Amino acid sequence: MSLSDYLSLQNIPETLKPIVSKLEKKERITDDEALLLYRDADVNLLGILANFVRESRFGNKTFFNRNFHIEPTNVCVFSCAFCSYSRLYKNREDGWELSIDQMLHIVKKYDGQPVTEVHIVGGVHPKMDLDFFCELIRAIRAHRPDLHIKGFTAVELDYMIRKAKLSLQEGMQKLKDAGLQSLPGGGAEIFNPEIRAKICEDKVDADGWLAIHKTAHQLGMHSNATMLYGHIESYEDRIDHMKRLRDLQDETGGFNCFIPLKFRNQDNDMSNIPEVSIIEDIKAYAIARLYLDNFAHLKAYWPMLGRQNAQLMLSYGVDDLDGTIDDSTKIYSMAGSEEQTPSMSTDEICDLITAVGRIPVERDTVYNELEVFA
Repeated sequence: MSLSDYLSLQNIPETLKPIVSKLEKKERITDDEALLLYRDADVNLLGILANFVRESRFGNKTFFNRNFHIEPTNVCVFSCAFCSYSRLYKNREDGWELSIDQMLHIVKKYDGQPVTEVHIVGGVHPKMDLDFFCELIRAIRAHRPDLHIKGFTAVELDYMIRKAKLSLQEGMQKLKDAGLQSLPGGGAEIFNPEIRAKICEDKVDADGWLAIHKTAHQLGMHSNATMLYGHIESYEDRIDHMKRLRDLQDETGGFNCFIPLKFRNQDNDMSNIPEVSIIEDIKAYAIARLYLDNFAHLKAYWPMLGRQNAQLMLSYGVDDLDGTIDDSTKIYSMAGSEEQTPSMSTDEICDLITAVGRIPVERDTVYNELEVFA
């Protein structure tokens, strides 16, 4: 039975039938069609469509990697309204600031363990500059050359490169030469400048974020992309955000995956805004899968969403659950995520995947398959 034959048994609004036909033929949907899906499609229909697209690419495979995080500092010169993690530089008594030796000690804890990636992100600290991070990267590379180093949001990169008075090309090349291999997707938030002015006015804007990732792609480095949803943005803002990402991916092909990030309202300046429901989570993930046709992978970051809700998203287009993490990130636990001790063993993450009929596949950072747990 074809997708359209199956869906003929459902009660689908007439406005959505042309979209269903396009998706079945693997044609790109428009911004207006994505907005119709947000407004008119129920979660059952979104699940069927997103799962169709996901399984047409990957079948039942669900990816994860063995990774750990280093968070150099939560001290930051910026004051984003949604952030529960950072401490302003001028009031940093309860913040942390790790030295290169302390961070290298974290890496050494994993000696002899089959981790494949270290993920380095943190606050924007004025004393942790480009030279500091190049020295850190070189130290990690010298100690463990097989470890993929993924590091620094565009917010961190913009600050350290501007402070070094280098061009984007020069700054990114210097980091690459030191051993940086790819970028995470953080700092994107929502690209709409009016929303950005209200939630993160003082940090790099949308054009700057996109320029940094474009430069990384031009240097042969892959990256991820995120979107912070569920706060004061509209559906139109989400689609505009994804459109800019889709356009850049058409140009460079350098994005590995897209990661919707749910706004959490604990202990931040937006605590008055209620968190959105699981229905809105489903919409965000499923429509991302349908709209971002040139992004191979859609990730549910389980430390933020919670492992059970991340597992649920495997029925709504998601094919990746990130990694084992190993209790090494505080960004979302401090904001009120269900995961207050974000750590899963390989067995636990495989069990989470197999429990819903999917096949766990260990990957490296750029999605080479390392082991299938059939």
